[in-house]
Amino acid sequence: MGELLHNKVVVVSGVGRGLGRALAVRSALAGADVVLAARTEQVLAEVAEEVEKTGRRALPVPTDITDAASAEALAQVAVGTFGHVDVLVHNAFAVPPMEDLVTVDVDAVRGGFETSVFAALRLTQLLRPALASAGGSIVMVNAAVLRHSKRSFGPYKMAKAALLALAQNLATELGPQGVRVNTVVPNYIWAEPLKAYFDYMAGERGVPARQIYDEVAADLDLRRLPEPEEVADAVVFLASGMAAAITGQCLDVNGGEYHR
Repeated sequence: MGELLHNKVVVVSGVGRGLGRALAVRSALAGADVVLAARTEQVLAEVAEEVEKTGRRALPVPTDITDAASAEALAQVAVGTFGHVDVLVHNAFAVPPMEDLVTVDVDAVRGGFETSVFAALRLTQLLRPALASAGGSIVMVNAAVLRHSKRSFGPYKMAKAALLALAQNLATELGPQGVRVNTVVPNYIWAEPLKAYFDYMAGERGVPARQIYDEVAADLDLRRLPEPEEVADAVVFLASGMAAAITGQCLDVNGGEYHR
Protein backbone atom coordinates (compact mmCIF):
# COMPACT_ATOMS: atom_id res chain seq x y z
CA MET A 1 0.00 0.00 0.00
CA GLY A 2 2.99 2.27 0.08
CA GLU A 3 2.98 5.02 2.68
CA LEU A 4 -0.35 6.71 2.02
CA LEU A 5 -0.69 7.43 5.75
CA HIS A 6 3.00 7.90 6.55
CA ASN A 7 3.40 8.80 10.22
CA LYS A 8 -0.28 9.64 10.59
CA VAL A 9 -2.31 8.74 13.67
CA VAL A 10 -5.60 7.00 12.91
CA VAL A 11 -8.37 6.52 15.46
CA VAL A 12 -10.67 3.60 14.63
CA SER A 13 -13.89 3.11 16.56
CA GLY A 14 -15.77 -0.18 16.56
CA VAL A 15 -12.73 -2.45 16.29
CA GLY A 16 -13.78 -6.07 15.88
CA ARG A 17 -12.43 -9.14 14.16
CA GLY A 18 -13.90 -8.25 10.75
CA LEU A 19 -13.83 -4.85 9.11
CA GLY A 20 -12.58 -3.09 12.26
CA ARG A 21 -9.50 -5.30 12.31
CA ALA A 22 -8.90 -4.71 8.60
CA LEU A 23 -9.22 -0.95 9.02
CA ALA A 24 -6.58 -0.98 11.74
CA VAL A 25 -4.12 -3.28 9.99
CA ARG A 26 -4.44 -1.67 6.56
CA SER A 27 -3.93 1.77 8.12
CA ALA A 28 -0.77 0.46 9.77
CA LEU A 29 0.45 -1.04 6.51
CA ALA A 30 -0.09 2.39 4.96
CA GLY A 31 2.30 3.86 7.55
CA ALA A 32 0.01 4.96 10.38
CA ASP A 33 0.00 4.44 14.12
CA VAL A 34 -3.44 3.31 15.21
CA VAL A 35 -5.66 4.04 18.21
CA LEU A 36 -8.07 1.15 18.68
CA ALA A 37 -11.43 1.76 20.36
CA ALA A 38 -13.93 -0.93 21.31
CA ARG A 39 -15.55 -2.41 24.39
CA THR A 40 -14.00 -5.89 24.16
CA GLU A 41 -10.47 -5.87 25.57
CA GLN A 42 -9.55 -9.28 24.17
CA VAL A 43 -10.32 -8.19 20.62
CA LEU A 44 -8.40 -4.95 21.15
CA ALA A 45 -5.37 -6.92 22.32
CA GLU A 46 -5.51 -9.25 19.32
CA VAL A 47 -5.78 -6.43 16.79
CA ALA A 48 -3.11 -4.38 18.55
CA GLU A 49 -0.73 -7.31 18.21
CA GLU A 50 -1.41 -7.50 14.47
CA VAL A 51 -0.83 -3.77 14.07
CA GLU A 52 2.47 -3.95 15.91
CA LYS A 53 3.64 -6.78 13.65
CA THR A 54 3.62 -4.23 10.80
CA GLY A 55 6.16 -2.12 12.69
CA ARG A 56 3.67 0.58 13.65
CA ARG A 57 2.41 1.49 17.11
CA ALA A 58 -0.98 0.44 18.43
CA LEU A 59 -2.84 2.01 21.33
CA PRO A 60 -5.80 -0.13 22.45
CA VAL A 61 -8.31 1.89 24.46
CA PRO A 62 -11.32 0.05 25.93
CA THR A 63 -14.14 2.44 25.13
CA ASP A 64 -17.91 2.65 25.20
CA ILE A 65 -18.37 5.38 22.63
CA THR A 66 -22.00 5.85 23.64
CA ASP A 67 -20.76 7.09 27.02
CA ALA A 68 -19.63 10.71 27.03
CA ALA A 69 -16.93 10.27 29.68
CA SER A 70 -15.52 7.18 27.97
CA ALA A 71 -15.42 8.92 24.60
CA GLU A 72 -13.73 11.95 26.12
CA ALA A 73 -11.11 9.73 27.73
CA LEU A 74 -10.45 8.11 24.33
CA ALA A 75 -9.86 11.48 22.69
CA GLN A 76 -7.59 12.66 25.50
CA VAL A 77 -5.43 9.54 25.56
CA ALA A 78 -5.12 9.51 21.76
CA VAL A 79 -3.89 13.10 21.56
CA GLY A 80 -1.91 12.82 24.78
CA THR A 81 -0.04 9.72 23.65
CA PHE A 82 0.81 10.70 20.08
CA GLY A 83 0.56 14.48 20.19
CA HIS A 84 -1.70 14.58 17.14
CA VAL A 85 -4.60 12.79 15.46
CA ASP A 86 -4.88 12.91 11.69
CA VAL A 87 -7.72 10.53 10.85
CA LEU A 88 -10.93 9.42 12.55
CA VAL A 89 -12.67 6.33 11.18
CA HIS A 90 -16.11 5.73 12.65
CA ASN A 91 -16.84 2.04 12.18
CA ALA A 92 -18.92 1.40 15.31
CA PHE A 93 -22.58 0.53 14.85
CA ALA A 94 -25.43 -1.20 16.60
CA VAL A 95 -28.02 -3.12 14.61
CA PRO A 96 -31.44 -1.77 15.57
CA PRO A 97 -34.60 -3.93 15.63
CA MET A 98 -35.14 -5.53 12.24
CA GLU A 99 -38.90 -5.06 11.93
CA ASP A 100 -41.44 -2.85 10.23
CA LEU A 101 -41.53 0.79 11.23
CA VAL A 102 -45.29 0.73 11.76
CA THR A 103 -44.94 -1.71 14.67
CA VAL A 104 -41.39 -1.22 16.00
CA ASP A 105 -40.78 0.14 19.49
CA VAL A 106 -39.67 3.75 19.09
CA ASP A 107 -37.29 3.59 22.05
CA ALA A 108 -35.55 0.60 20.47
CA VAL A 109 -35.05 2.59 17.27
CA ARG A 110 -33.64 5.47 19.29
CA GLY A 111 -31.05 3.11 20.76
CA GLY A 112 -29.65 2.39 17.29
CA PHE A 113 -28.91 6.08 16.83
CA GLU A 114 -26.76 6.23 19.95
CA THR A 115 -23.92 4.20 18.44
CA SER A 116 -24.40 4.80 14.74
CA VAL A 117 -25.00 8.55 14.81
CA PHE A 118 -24.67 10.34 18.14
CA ALA A 119 -21.40 8.62 19.06
CA ALA A 120 -19.93 9.59 15.69
CA LEU A 121 -20.92 13.21 16.27
CA ARG A 122 -19.51 13.18 19.80
CA LEU A 123 -16.14 11.75 18.72
CA THR A 124 -15.95 14.26 15.90
CA GLN A 125 -16.56 17.13 18.29
CA LEU A 126 -13.97 15.83 20.73
CA LEU A 127 -11.28 15.30 18.09
CA ARG A 128 -12.11 18.33 15.93
CA PRO A 129 -9.33 20.55 17.34
CA ALA A 130 -6.70 17.87 16.69
CA LEU A 131 -8.07 17.07 13.25
CA ALA A 132 -8.20 20.75 12.30
CA SER A 133 -4.63 21.28 13.49
CA ALA A 134 -3.49 18.33 11.38
CA GLY A 135 -5.57 19.15 8.31
CA GLY A 136 -7.07 15.74 8.88
CA SER A 137 -9.78 13.49 7.58
CA ILE A 138 -12.88 11.69 8.82
CA VAL A 139 -14.35 8.59 7.19
CA MET A 140 -17.76 7.25 8.23
CA VAL A 141 -18.48 3.59 7.50
CA ASN A 142 -22.10 3.33 6.41
CA ALA A 143 -24.11 0.45 4.93
CA ALA A 144 -25.90 -0.48 1.69
CA VAL A 145 -29.25 -0.26 3.47
CA LEU A 146 -29.07 3.30 2.16
CA ARG A 147 -29.74 1.92 -1.30
CA HIS A 148 -33.01 0.07 -0.68
CA SER A 149 -36.21 0.21 1.36
CA LYS A 150 -36.88 -3.45 2.05
CA ARG A 151 -39.34 -4.30 4.80
CA SER A 152 -37.92 -4.74 8.30
CA PHE A 153 -34.86 -2.63 7.41
CA GLY A 154 -36.54 0.69 8.21
CA PRO A 155 -35.01 1.30 11.65
CA TYR A 156 -31.57 0.41 10.29
CA LYS A 157 -31.96 2.69 7.30
CA MET A 158 -33.10 5.55 9.52
CA ALA A 159 -29.87 5.43 11.51
CA LYS A 160 -27.61 5.02 8.50
CA ALA A 161 -29.37 7.78 6.56
CA ALA A 162 -28.82 10.05 9.55
CA LEU A 163 -25.14 9.08 9.60
CA LEU A 164 -24.83 10.03 5.94
CA ALA A 165 -26.51 13.37 6.59
CA LEU A 166 -24.13 13.91 9.50
CA ALA A 167 -21.10 13.25 7.30
CA GLN A 168 -22.32 15.57 4.55
CA ASN A 169 -23.05 18.46 6.88
CA LEU A 170 -19.78 17.97 8.75
CA ALA A 171 -17.98 18.20 5.41
CA THR A 172 -19.54 21.63 4.89
CA GLU A 173 -18.78 22.81 8.43
CA LEU A 174 -15.26 21.41 8.72
CA GLY A 175 -14.04 22.04 5.18
CA PRO A 176 -12.96 25.63 5.93
CA GLN A 177 -10.87 24.21 8.79
CA GLY A 178 -9.07 21.88 6.38
CA VAL A 179 -10.84 18.72 7.54
CA ARG A 180 -12.35 16.41 4.94
CA VAL A 181 -15.34 14.14 5.72
CA ASN A 182 -16.34 11.22 3.52
CA THR A 183 -18.40 8.04 3.66
CA VAL A 184 -17.74 4.47 2.56
CA VAL A 185 -20.72 2.19 1.92
CA PRO A 186 -20.09 -1.55 1.88
CA ASN A 187 -22.77 -4.23 1.76
CA TYR A 188 -21.78 -7.86 2.16
CA ILE A 189 -18.27 -8.24 3.55
CA TRP A 190 -16.74 -11.71 3.40
CA ALA A 191 -15.64 -11.86 7.04
CA GLU A 192 -16.38 -14.18 9.95
CA PRO A 193 -19.84 -12.83 10.89
CA LEU A 194 -21.13 -13.27 7.35
CA LYS A 195 -19.45 -16.66 6.97
CA ALA A 196 -21.19 -17.84 10.12
CA TYR A 197 -24.52 -16.55 8.84
CA PHE A 198 -24.09 -18.31 5.51
CA ASP A 199 -23.23 -21.52 7.36
CA TYR A 200 -26.44 -21.12 9.36
CA MET A 201 -28.51 -20.48 6.22
CA ALA A 202 -26.93 -23.49 4.53
CA GLY A 203 -27.85 -25.67 7.47
CA GLU A 204 -31.42 -24.42 7.46
CA ARG A 205 -31.78 -25.21 3.77
CA GLY A 206 -29.69 -28.37 3.72
CA VAL A 207 -27.32 -27.06 1.05
CA PRO A 208 -23.56 -26.34 0.97
CA ALA A 209 -22.51 -22.95 2.29
CA ARG A 210 -20.85 -22.29 -1.06
CA GLN A 211 -24.29 -22.38 -2.69
CA ILE A 212 -25.47 -19.57 -0.44
CA TYR A 213 -22.36 -17.57 -1.34
CA ASP A 214 -22.86 -18.14 -5.07
CA GLU A 215 -26.52 -17.15 -4.91
CA VAL A 216 -25.69 -13.86 -3.21
CA ALA A 217 -22.68 -13.18 -5.42
CA ALA A 218 -24.78 -13.71 -8.54
CA ASP A 219 -26.31 -10.26 -7.99
CA LEU A 220 -22.90 -8.56 -7.92
CA ASP A 221 -21.16 -7.49 -11.12
CA LEU A 222 -17.87 -8.99 -9.92
CA ARG A 223 -19.61 -12.24 -8.86
CA ARG A 224 -17.76 -12.23 -5.55
CA LEU A 225 -18.17 -10.57 -2.17
CA PRO A 226 -15.71 -7.86 -1.12
CA GLU A 227 -13.08 -8.82 1.46
CA PRO A 228 -12.66 -6.68 4.60
CA GLU A 229 -9.26 -5.48 3.37
CA GLU A 230 -10.81 -4.21 0.13
CA VAL A 231 -13.29 -2.06 2.02
CA ALA A 232 -10.53 -0.89 4.36
CA ASP A 233 -8.36 0.11 1.40
CA ALA A 234 -11.14 2.42 0.18
CA VAL A 235 -11.18 4.03 3.62
CA VAL A 236 -7.39 4.42 3.60
CA PHE A 237 -7.57 6.08 0.18
CA LEU A 238 -10.19 8.59 1.32
CA ALA A 239 -8.20 9.30 4.47
CA SER A 240 -4.98 9.90 2.55
CA GLY A 241 -3.54 12.78 0.62
CA MET A 242 -4.47 10.97 -2.59
CA ALA A 243 -8.02 12.18 -1.88
CA ALA A 244 -7.01 15.72 -0.91
CA ALA A 245 -9.76 17.32 -3.00
CA ILE A 246 -12.49 14.84 -2.05
CA THR A 247 -14.94 15.69 0.71
CA GLY A 248 -18.65 15.27 1.32
CA GLN A 249 -18.69 12.18 -0.90
CA CYS A 250 -20.17 8.72 -0.48
CA LEU A 251 -18.25 5.82 -2.07
CA ASP A 252 -19.97 2.46 -2.54
CA VAL A 253 -17.69 -0.58 -2.16
CA ASN A 254 -20.01 -3.44 -3.02
CA GLY A 255 -18.65 -5.43 -5.94
CA GLY A 256 -21.14 -3.75 -8.26
CA GLU A 257 -24.35 -4.72 -6.47
CA TYR A 258 -25.78 -1.21 -6.62
CA HIS A 259 -24.89 1.46 -9.18
CA ARG A 260 -24.94 5.18 -8.41
